[in-house]
Amino acid sequence: MQTPTTLKSARTLAAAAMTLGCVGGANAVPFFWTDWTGTDLDPGPGFIGQGTITTSTSTVGVTYTNASGIGFYQPSGGTDYYISVGAGSSPYTSAVVDNRPTGTDIVALSHIGTQTLHFSEAIANPVFAFVSLNGNGYAFNQDFDILSVGGVDGHACGFWGCGGVSKVVVDLGGGNFEYQLNSNNVGGSEPHGTLQFKGAFDTVTWRSASNEFWNGFTVGVQGTAIEVPTNPIPEPETYALMLAGLGALGYVARRRRGKA
Repeated sequence: MQTPTTLKSARTLAAAAMTLGCVGGANAVPFFWTDWTGTDLDPGPGFIGQGTITTSTSTVGVTYTNASGIGFYQPSGGTDYYISVGAGSSPYTSAVVDNRPTGTDIVALSHIGTQTLHFSEAIANPVFAFVSLNGNGYAFNQDFDILSVGGVDGHACGFWGCGGVSKVVVDLGGGNFEYQLNSNNVGGSEPHGTLQFKGAFDTVTWRSASNEFWNGFTVGVQGTAIEVPTNPIPEPETYALMLAGLGALGYVARRRRGKA
């Protein structure tokens, strides 16, 4: 005879399997950050900078273009603006990203206007690290999730301090949207942190909302679109748990049919 306890146990096992299946890919992994190189390649007032991201099996070229120019470009040496200040984990690490930006490479922005990052091939779910956003804001053409912010949820402050950020989605009409990262600038706060774009693509465009002395960024990836599926497949042990749960439910269903 089927008992309530048997049915409850089967349901619990299946639920546990489904839960583990959902979180199986949530552990932080190492990311490969851009190695910015060279100097400004734009002969006019704008800026063009290049770098590479070297993953476990690929080398991806990165080109940053800004017709308005930038504050400064630091492709090697100089100040490490990605350090933490105070107690807590790095503002740039999270449940997704295991390591903060490598080295001191940074592109520092200072002008209102539009800019573009182009990758030599499609990359999967890239991470964008921002430094000292202050009263500025970014408006991207790609959707994103905020992963970590200095001074929030156990993260230490960034180089220039702490401050919150928020995401706002703006419907531009015609099926077009703008995804804004806004600084919650209260009392001169200084947001530092990371966001992660969703999906696979080779170009992302955004605009800086205002002029500022400077705010900076770099970008990293776990891998290319070929190396990393944008919809992670459950790991083998997750499959085993899911199958065990489904098997238990099948057993209960057969018992019920046998007693009908």
